[in-house]
Amino acid sequence: MNNLTAMSRKTALSGQTAVKGLSLLKRDSLSEGGFAGLREHQLIKNPGVFGTSANRDGSWPGIGNLVYLADARFMPHGETHLHDHHEIDVISVMVEGRLAHQGSMGAGQELSKNDVQIQRAGGEGFSHNEINPDADWNRMIQIWVRPEQAGQSADYEVVHPVVGGVTSIYGGNASSRFPAATRIQIVLLETAQELVLDEPFLAYLTRGSGINSDSGEQRLFDGDLFSGDSLNFSALEPVQLIIMTHKPG
Repeated sequence: MNNLTAMSRKTALSGQTAVKGLSLLKRDSLSEGGFAGLREHQLIKNPGVFGTSANRDGSWPGIGNLVYLADARFMPHGETHLHDHHEIDVISVMVEGRLAHQGSMGAGQELSKNDVQIQRAGGEGFSHNEINPDADWNRMIQIWVRPEQAGQSADYEVVHPVVGGVTSIYGGNASSRFPAATRIQIVLLETAQELVLDEPFLAYLTRGSGINSDSGEQRLFDGDLFSGDSLNFSALEPVQLIIMTHKPG
């Protein structure tokens, strides 16, 4: 069952619900690092993958099998350079600009604003190079999820999330191309649309701002990583939001 819904909303929120509280991490409280042709903030680093000291910088450990999340900006014509992955699912969410993809799967694919690229390394692995083809900086969120089964075949998919609604891009039931207990959904809201979630979650706001009435009309902004047990979010402007949940079978 999908407990995440988006609906139109013509008026501002009125009244205030009981404060249930959110845990909040602001991207800009972390140091910006980078490699090759990009700069990034690493907001999620799972200690099981990155070592016991991974979160001493203030980053969070993740949720379920989601072990890494970075908010990256590619320099003009910057690239990652060709590199390999094994036994990891790599998810790229475009926030602004374009990305040219080269590699052993999906070579020649171009991504633009809101597009999502999913690359499963599996046991055979894959190589890739992500390139900013433009003279302006772009922005992309990269997420790593450990697969529930080792030795799977490599796979590749590009998803175009729907504006004004919720698009499941990873995880969920067996009908999903990438079934898993850890689920990732992309939410693209128009101004005044509302999002309701009634299960424990981790979320990253990557465009726009809004108010969560489940935490005392708390204002949330681009670059906020937050978690809680429920969410009642109203968009104050067009929003891109990544929702991450984990529901073991």
